[in-house]
Amino acid sequence: MRRANIIEKDSKQIGTIEDLTSVFESIASTKVAKVRGKVGLSKEFFRLLWASYRFVKIDPKTHITNRDLSSNPKQVFIIVSAEGGLGGDIDHRLIETMLGDYDKKTTDIVVLGTHGATQLSQRNIDFVHFFQVPDTDNYIDVSPVINAVNEYSKIFVYYEEYISLSNQEIKRIDLVATMKGMSEEQDYDEINLAQNTIFEPSIDQIAEQMEDTMMSLVLSQSILESSLAQAASRFNAMAVAKKRASELLGLYQLEFHRSKRADSDRRLREVMISIKGKKKHAGGRV
Repeated sequence: MRRANIIEKDSKQIGTIEDLTSVFESIASTKVAKVRGKVGLSKEFFRLLWASYRFVKIDPKTHITNRDLSSNPKQVFIIVSAEGGLGGDIDHRLIETMLGDYDKKTTDIVVLGTHGATQLSQRNIDFVHFFQVPDTDNYIDVSPVINAVNEYSKIFVYYEEYISLSNQEIKRIDLVATMKGMSEEQDYDEINLAQNTIFEPSIDQIAEQMEDTMMSLVLSQSILESSLAQAASRFNAMAVAKKRASELLGLYQLEFHRSKRADSDRRLREVMISIKGKKKHAGGRV
C-alpha cells in the first residue's frame, strides 16, 4: 500500500483537475448561450438581405444557380473544425465523415481550424488552404475563404451541427445549393425595379456583391453552428472529466484513510513490540 503522504499529494493534483474541468465546463456553457443568440441574428440578417436582393433582381436564378465552371472543374471540401482540443471526439468524427466522401483526384480540401489541419496531417492528407477559425465573439470575416473556393465547380462544407447540449452531429451541405434553398424559404412579393430604375454601379454588379455576401453569410452560419456544437461537445467532455476526477478523488481519499489507519496500526504494533521487549528484558534481570 502506498504511503499516506504520497496519496495526499496525488489527491491534491486530482482536486486541481476537478476544479479546472469545472471552470472549462462553465466557460463552455456560457459559450453555448452566446453563440446560440448569434446564430439567430445571422439568419435574420440573411432574411433581410435576401429581401433587398429580391427587391432589385429580375430573376435570382440567373446568378445563384449559374456559376462559371471553366476555371476549376474540381470540387472543394471546406472543413470547419476547432482551433484547440478538449472537445471530445467531434473533430475526429468530422474528419472521418469527410474522408468517406473524399477522392483525391476530384477534390481539394480547405481547412478551417488548427485541430482539423493537425488531424489531416497525421493521416497524410493534403489540403490546399488553411485558415484559422474566425473568432465568433467578433465579426466573422470569411471573405478569404470565399475567394479561395469561388473558382470551384462545387463547394461542400463539412461542419458540426448543434442538435442539443447532449447531441451534436456532423453535417454536409452544398454551399451554393444551400444558399439557394435558404432564399427560396423566404416569401416576398415580386417587385421588379430592374426595368424602370437606374442603378449605379450596374444592377449585375450590385447583385453579384449581394450574392457574395449571402454566400459568406451561409458559410458564417456554418462556422457559428460548428462553434456552438464544439462548445456543447466541450461542455460534455468536461462534465465527463469532472465526474471521473470526482470519482478518482473519492477513491484516493478512501485509500488515504486506509493508509493512515495502516500507518497507525503499524506504529501501534511497533510500540507494543517495544513494550513487550522492555518487559522481557526487565524480567530477565537478577
